[in-house]
Formats: sequence, structure tokens, C-alpha cells
Amino acid sequence: MIFYRRFVFLRNPAETESPGARKVMRCPYCGNFDDKVVDSRTLANGAAIRRRRECTRCSFRFTSYERIEDKPFMVIKRDGRRQPFDRAKIERGVQRALEKRPVSQMSIENLVNEIEDAAAMRGKINHEIAAADIGDLTLEKLGALDKVAYIRFASVYRHFNDLEEFVREIQNMGGGV
Repeated sequence: MIFYRRFVFLRNPAETESPGARKVMRCPYCGNFDDKVVDSRTLANGAAIRRRRECTRCSFRFTSYERIEDKPFMVIKRDGRRQPFDRAKIERGVQRALEKRPVSQMSIENLVNEIEDAAAMRGKINHEIAAADIGDLTLEKLGALDKVAYIRFASVYRHFNDLEEFVREIQNMGGGV
């Protein structure tokens, strides 16, 4: 019996960083450090690599992702606090907005990469970007991908208080109510 599950893994802290060292992943099912790569694919215009792995002990299959780690930049919150940019926050918000929508996981990954790249470009000079700019980027990209997801995200991001604000936003994006 083969089990399938999706995981995102970080490197094993015990592995060495020497050039000839074999990169290993711990099997999430049995804990074994010996696996083989079954399939490798480039994702999101070369920004990430997806690897399907199989444990040599228990034959459990899992997925790992490799992504380039850039110098982190800071996000300036509405109240003036600064915190490190967190790609996972954008991904959660986009996933939530696209919940039960006919959009592939690959499209979502590409969308999040586009938002992250645009945010990095805007914050490139002083390594900071306003949270509002990230929200606007997300709205712009969601609007091009899925109108329902755009409205879902906008309703949370813009803090709609009543139906009129909601209707106004729909009219602004070109939909009639």
C-alpha cells in the first residue's frame, strides 16, 4: 500500500553542508532519512522546485519544495509596527479567498509568487514595504484571476461595514448589481 500526503520540509539540521553531501529528507511516516526522488519539477517560472520522494524503508510518498531564500524585507503595519515579510500570510489569504473556486493549485502558487516578486521589487530600495501596498497588490492579482475571490479578499481587507460598501466595490470592478 502506498500512502500519499503533501508536506513542505526544511532541511534536516543534522545534515552537513559540504558540496558532496547528499541532501536527505526525513520520512514523515516512519522517520527514516533514506529516500529517493521519484519526480522533480520546476514550479512558478523557476522560483521553486517540487520533488516527489519515496521512503526506501516504508514506501511512503511525500512532496518537498525547494525555494530560493532572499534577504528578508520588513512589512510596515498600519499601526507603524514592523515585522518580517511572511509569504505564508499571503498564501493563506489567497487560499482562503479562492476556497471552493475552480482555480488550480499551480495558478495559486504562480499568483503568490507574482505578489511576492512585486512586493520585493517595491521594497527593494529600503527593504521595507507597507502592508497596504501588499494588500493592493493582492487585490490587483486576484481581480485578474477570479472576481469572486477578489470580492472575498476585498471584504476582509477593506473592512466592509455595510452592504453599500460591498455593492460599491462590485460596481468599481465593473460588475453590475
